[in-house]
Amino acid sequence: MSDHRYVVVEGPIGVGKSSLTNIIAERFHARKVMEVVEENPFLSSFYADRAKYAFQTQMFFLLSRFKQQQELFQQDLFSQVTVSDYLFAKDRIFAHLTLDPNELALYERVFEALSPRVTKPDLVVYLQARIEVLLGRIKKRGREFERKFDPTYLDDLCRRYNEFFFHYQDTPLLVVNTSDIDFVNNAADLESLMNVIRQTKKGTHHYLPQGSR
Repeated sequence: MSDHRYVVVEGPIGVGKSSLTNIIAERFHARKVMEVVEENPFLSSFYADRAKYAFQTQMFFLLSRFKQQQELFQQDLFSQVTVSDYLFAKDRIFAHLTLDPNELALYERVFEALSPRVTKPDLVVYLQARIEVLLGRIKKRGREFERKFDPTYLDDLCRRYNEFFFHYQDTPLLVVNTSDIDFVNNAADLESLMNVIRQTKKGTHHYLPQGSR
């Protein structure tokens, strides 16, 4: 990971961002920056009534992510490898999906003020998976606030993620389809993925593993 001092793992809900972030952090003795999902006091209400609680939920995420990023920037970023399970710029994906036009206009003003002050990673690893795979993983992890997760919302979210990263050019990008691999429990799947991550230097690359399943 000598060329990648700051790595971000991204992807839709249930794809394995936190799992891969934890694996990379353990393997390379890296500093972790984890998204504060459970700390958002509006999230369970949002899943029950998205229209009513979207703005509060989104602003909490935006400001908490910015606070984390500022703390990261104030440290010596290059003293050790740093790995995060979210990309600050992706916050807009959720905002454009959930906010009404007036809310979105206010959100955009705040985002534009904060975004230039966030450090860009050396590599983004974007994890994808089929909808049925994501739903299975969400059910398996058993978070209470995701118990009645809406498949239509997830499908829309995945499409917006794909669109976002199709146009993404800010940093080197590795797109990985994880539908048919299990990098958490299968050592061969993990080593293949880690080798591809290490080899990704510039531009956009796609990794479609055959997998062990």
